[in-house]
Amino acid sequence: MITRAEGAYLGAVRAFQNPMLDLLHKRHAPLVVSMLSVVFTVERPTVPVADAHTEVGDALDQLRAAGYEDNLPVGSARDLCRQWADAGWLLRQVVDDDVEVYRLSAHAVGALEVAGRAGGVRARVSQSRVRTLLDAVERLAQDADPDVLVRMARIDAEIVRLKVELDRIQRTGTVDEVDDEVLLEEAENVLHLVRELPADFARVAESIKAMQRDVVLALRQDERPTGEVLREYLQRGEQVMDATPEGRAFAGALRLIGDPQRLDELSDQLDVVLRHRFTSRMTPTQRAELAELGRRIEHGLDQVFTAQREASYVITAQVRNHDPLRDREVDDLLRDVMGGLQAWMPSARRGQAVDPLRRLPVAEVDHLRQTAGELRPPQPPEPLADWDDDAGPDVSSDEARAWGGPQYGALGAHLAGFADEEGWVDLAAAFEAGPESLRRPVDLLGLLEIADRHGMTETGDVAYVEAVRPDGTRRRFAFGGVTTRTKDDDD
Repeated sequence: MITRAEGAYLGAVRAFQNPMLDLLHKRHAPLVVSMLSVVFTVERPTVPVADAHTEVGDALDQLRAAGYEDNLPVGSARDLCRQWADAGWLLRQVVDDDVEVYRLSAHAVGALEVAGRAGGVRARVSQSRVRTLLDAVERLAQDADPDVLVRMARIDAEIVRLKVELDRIQRTGTVDEVDDEVLLEEAENVLHLVRELPADFARVAESIKAMQRDVVLALRQDERPTGEVLREYLQRGEQVMDATPEGRAFAGALRLIGDPQRLDELSDQLDVVLRHRFTSRMTPTQRAELAELGRRIEHGLDQVFTAQREASYVITAQVRNHDPLRDREVDDLLRDVMGGLQAWMPSARRGQAVDPLRRLPVAEVDHLRQTAGELRPPQPPEPLADWDDDAGPDVSSDEARAWGGPQYGALGAHLAGFADEEGWVDLAAAFEAGPESLRRPVDLLGLLEIADRHGMTETGDVAYVEAVRPDGTRRRFAFGGVTTRTKDDDD
C-alpha cells in the first residue's frame, strides 16, 4: 500500500517531468527564459529558424561582453535552440511559403508566465481576488443546482437588489466612487487572469495537432476498411474542435469571447479603465498588458483557428492521397534504417568514421534499349513566307500622328488659355473644354505630366472626364481631381 508521503512524492516526480517545470528547474533557466521572452512576443509568435539563431547568438555575445561568461552554457546559438527544441520548449514547423520557423510550445509559454509572475508584482489576497473566487463558486452552485424554485428566488433577489440601486441613482443622480486602491487591486487581478490565456490557447492548439498526428497514424496503419476510415476521419477532420477535451473547453469559451461585438465592447471598456486616474499608479508594463488584452485574445483565437485549419487540411490531404502499399513500403524502409542504427550504435565509438555509400545499388532491369532514337525530324518545316514591307495599307502622317503620343505643345497652350487671372486651372475642366483632337486618352496623360512639372494640388474630389479616340469611340475616365498653375509667382 502506498503511503501518503510516497504518493505525494510520486506525484511531485511526475509533475517535475513536465517540460514546463523542467525548464524552470534547469541550471540555465534564467538564460532560457530571457532568450525566449526576447525572441518571441505577442506580435511575433513565430520566428524563422535562421533569424532565431542569429538573434540568440547576438544576445549571447552581448551577455558575454557584459561579464556573464561564467553563467552561460557552452555551445553555439544553433546548438542551444536545438537543445530547447529537443526538450519540448520550442516547436519547429514549415509555414506556407516553405520557410521553417520556431514557435513556443505550451510548456514554454506556461514557464514564461510563471517566471513573469514570480519576477513581477506579487499577487495579493485582495478584495477583488476573493470576490472573483466567490463569484465563481456562486456560478458553479447555480449551474449545478437544478431546483427551479431556488433559481427563481435567486433571480428575484438579484432583481430587487438592482432595483434598489437604480432607484438610489435616480434619486441622488450620483454614483458611488470606488477607491483607487480597490480599482488597482481589481486591475492587478485582471492582469493575473490574462497571463493564463497564452498557455491555455497554446495547449488547445497543440492538442489539435496531437489529434491530427493520431489520425494520420491510424490512416497509415490501414487496419480497417477504407470506406470506414474515410467516413470516420473525414468527420473528425470537419469536427476537429470537438475531438479533444481542450478543444471542447475552448469551444465553450469561444461562445463567450468569439463575438466581434463583445470584443468591441471589451475594447471600449479598456479605454474607460485606462483613462482613469488610478492607472497612473500602475507600471508602464502593467498598463501595456491591460491595453493589449483584446489583441492577446484575438491572437489566441487566431492561433487555435490556424491549428484547426492545418489539421483539417492535413487529414483531408492524407485521405485523398492515401496509398496503403506505398505507405507500407516507407514504413518498412524506416524500420530497416532504425534496426540498422540500433545494431550499429552499441559497438560504435565516439568519433568513429562511417563508410559512406559511394554508389547506389544497381537496378535490376530485364532489357535496355540498344539503338538510339532518330534525332532528325520526319520532314523539314514549311518554308517561311515572303514578307513585303510595302504590301500594307498606306497610312498618312496625319493618321499616324492621330494615334501617337500626347501633343505637349498644343496641350500647354490650351492650359494657358483656359487658366484664370492668377494662372490656376482645373485639369478636368480644361480637358473637357478642349477640342476632340486634344481629348484623346493619351492627351489626358499628357496634361497630368504637364501639371506634375508645374506643381499640382489635389482637390480631394474624384473627377470624371470623357476621352475621344481618333476612330470616334469614347471612353470615360475617373481620377483624383487636381489643379495646376500655368505661370510662376514672379510672372
